[in-house]
Amino acid sequence: MVTDKLQKLRQYQKQMAQLEKELGRFNAKLLALPGKYGFKSMNAFIDALRAAAGSSGARPKSTAVASGRKPRATITAETKQKLKAMVQDGKTGSQIAKALNISLPSVQNIKKELGLVKKRG
Repeated sequence: MVTDKLQKLRQYQKQMAQLEKELGRFNAKLLALPGKYGFKSMNAFIDALRAAAGSSGARPKSTAVASGRKPRATITAETKQKLKAMVQDGKTGSQIAKALNISLPSVQNIKKELGLVKKRG
């Protein structure tokens, strides 16, 4: 059991050494890029890449979306009369709420107040 674990450990160490060699070769290729394209330093090469991509390196500013609750609706006598007329026209509660810009529970409360809904049971 211990020998199996030691063999696995040696195998992982060999894989790690191989990956380190590959990483070293890749880094050497990256370091050679500026000279290959005629730049004196890595920073000059990066600046040229950014200019070619049309980016300053900074993320674009995003517009903030307004969050939170919408302002409290003022329910006036006029609103109640409009609601009553819409109910008589056969509109649904959600249609009325959208049209008058009030919540669906407010529509139900006003309908109850005006006697336009029946009690259950």
